Amino acid sequence: MRVRNGNREALTALRRRARTTKSSVPSPFESIMKDMGGSETRPLVKEICTTCGNHDSNERTWMMFPGTDVFARVPFHAAHSILETDQSKLDFEAKKLQSFVKDQSLLISEKGVLADKISPGVLKALVTLTDKPK
Repeated sequence: MRVRNGNREALTALRRRARTTKSSVPSPFESIMKDMGGSETRPLVKEICTTCGNHDSNERTWMMFPGTDVFARVPFHAAHSILETDQSKLDFEAKKLQSFVKDQSLLISEKGVLADKISPGVLKALVTLTDKPK
């Protein structure tokens, strides 16, 4: 959990430094439509990184690599790409652990181990709750 929060804070700091948010950078379609009036020699698709935006993606940024005590100066784009990849892996692991805890809680509920504290029906209802609307 600590690493996950650290990654989130680092990504927020990098976005602040680049003066972008997840929604502030135009989509590739918007940038294509804006550049359509130009010459024919330009590439049709101009890739825009949603984190870098107009920030210099080659600017060197200090970064501590995940899971190590090694610091290095890496390009801005590489730094946030590494952090975003690591963050998605951590999110997946957290969801996997939450699912495991949920399954174990349901198993305990079905065996009636907590029946004297919480009724099995209430515990089962709590365990089977989802955030997704039906």
